[in-house]
Amino acid sequence: MKQKGQALVEFVIVLPVLIMILFATIDFGVIIYNKSKLESKLNDVINMIQNNETEEEIISFINQDTSKKVTYRIVTNGKYKEVRLFTSVDIITPGLNLLLDSPYKIKVSRVVYDK
Repeated sequence: MKQKGQALVEFVIVLPVLIMILFATIDFGVIIYNKSKLESKLNDVINMIQNNETEEEIISFINQDTSKKVTYRIVTNGKYKEVRLFTSVDIITPGLNLLLDSPYKIKVSRVVYDK
């Protein structure tokens, strides 16, 4: 009878740690997924820039997906342009938001040669 009670107490002690690990894994997965999505969108934006699309067309393409707000910026430096895309992800794991700042900001950038 004592062993059942001991197992229950150990389970109650370990359960919050397991739940935090599960939520942290989900958070990191969401961050990696959104960064990958942003990288793909950045490739499309660079192709649009190289095809001389207007800025309105680029902005409307970036904001097609209304689930996340994406910010777009181009920095010109001589013959080079740095294209930057920004978005943010809310952290759901308690305690992890202290380490990663909630909302976690994701930034991708690429430097391209301007003809």
